[in-house]
Amino acid sequence: MRWRLPFGFVCALALSSTAAAAGGAGTNGVPGDPPASSRVEARSADLLAVGVVHGDRLIIHLSRLIDNAPVRDAAVTVVLRGAAHPAVAETDGSYALQSKDLTLPGAAAIEFQVSQAGAQQSLKATLQITGGAGQPENRGSARQLWWWVLNFAVCIGFLLLISRRRKASRT
Repeated sequence: MRWRLPFGFVCALALSSTAAAAGGAGTNGVPGDPPASSRVEARSADLLAVGVVHGDRLIIHLSRLIDNAPVRDAAVTVVLRGAAHPAVAETDGSYALQSKDLTLPGAAAIEFQVSQAGAQQSLKATLQITGGAGQPENRGSARQLWWWVLNFAVCIGFLLLISRRRKASRT
């Protein structure tokens, strides 16, 4: 008895492995993980500002160093790439801003200017924005291309193998 696998089954298996290996995982390499985000941390003598970039949006968590309590009643302005952007207070105690400058890859000087109860503090740091934050980095990469080439080669190999076996069985 000979085992025969339908060609469609073999190709479907090969293509599903391509999707799982190349496109089904986040940039962290684990399926279902969201893409990695850029993060910045800045400190002053009294405050800690942690910013997380999601696409063109920066979420800022501002807290006191002494007790780690969130700072909710402050006016926050973010100076990014030389332009000042006012941050909007969110209901969860964080601050948010939206700017196309956050989508430009590379290092950027960032300054959080915090005004609270007549006092003003400046927290400076460097934000390293990864290319295409919020989009999978492996999309269209050489690795994915090689997976496609390999899978098509396997499918063509199976076609040739099947056609040779059919010719040999006819003679």
